[in-house]
Amino acid sequence: MCLSIPGKLIEITAELDETFREGRVSFDGVIKKVSLTLVPEAKVNDYVMVHVGAAISVVDEEEAKKTFDILKQLDELQDLDTPDIK
Repeated sequence: MCLSIPGKLIEITAELDETFREGRVSFDGVIKKVSLTLVPEAKVNDYVMVHVGAAISVVDEEEAKKTFDILKQLDELQDLDTPDIK
């Protein structure tokens, strides 16, 4: 099953232009590098839905936390354990 997972954008690491923005997103303390190309409006401290290494939308903090808790209860967060490709 393919899921998007909500996380908090904690840093924008590359902003060469709107096309190639990257950032670091925290998923309950697990930090991953994420493409921000599809969410040019995303700012630090926003919550974003991430699918296959790309943020696909900005979401409300409350909804993000609810969704993350449900995914945690369903044991659907195994992919967060894999290390980032540097």
